[in-house]
Amino acid sequence: MALRLDPENGFYNTFSGGKDSQCLYHLVKLSGVKHKTHMNLTSVDPPEVIRFVKHHYPDVELIKPRMSIYDMAKKKHILPTRTLRWCCAKFKETSGAGKVTLIGIRKEESARRAKREEISTDIKGNRNEETFDQWSEHEEQMVTCVGGKDKILVSPIIYWTEQDVWEFLNANDIPHCKLYDEGNTRIGCLCCPMSNYRQKLKDIRKYPHVKRGWIQAIQWLIDNGYINYNFNDAEIGFHWWISGKSFDKFYADEFMQSKIDFDI
Repeated sequence: MALRLDPENGFYNTFSGGKDSQCLYHLVKLSGVKHKTHMNLTSVDPPEVIRFVKHHYPDVELIKPRMSIYDMAKKKHILPTRTLRWCCAKFKETSGAGKVTLIGIRKEESARRAKREEISTDIKGNRNEETFDQWSEHEEQMVTCVGGKDKILVSPIIYWTEQDVWEFLNANDIPHCKLYDEGNTRIGCLCCPMSNYRQKLKDIRKYPHVKRGWIQAIQWLIDNGYINYNFNDAEIGFHWWISGKSFDKFYADEFMQSKIDFDI
């Protein structure tokens, strides 16, 4: 199927430098199937991850973004959030269109991913989740429909646990990125909307350039009238954004209590 859609390369294998994508990479290598591996950069990737990938996975094609995530926020007139993750859609999910794409997601990771199946299809705007057995019933028909931005996503490690992942890497003497040894449970984009508040604080302490980039973007959004909340200071806007709270909740927690204490 992969060869019919892309005779030259076969599977479109995705890579992030994280432990799950490492497992997928090595499983694909062990299987001997034809493939090409790609890593989409976002402009807020941890530099340690990029160095790790360049050193240990030189065959992975690094795809640089045409526009930084900060400039993309200006273009879209909105910041990425947990419920509106346009960053993934713009920088990650557009890859592999018209091909059979391999992804290293696992059900155990989140409630959202628990709903995913071994094969996900997005054909002409219709999204379906299927097991391999269900897929085999109409494989021929579906392959002929794929074109343009349509995608077939295959998740070979979807039932793996985190323990399975580490056991596979350790049993095969596969080195991992040192960020895991520093206490990071995930090593994706810095200040990712899906990260918890503590992780974001850790990110901005270690990588101050990311905070500067977002503050400049937020100030631009404020100056051009795209942020209508009750603040004109980008620093306040940034801390509201990384808090993950609604603005009303953030304002109450950060300012209203201090006003009450002052009055007392």
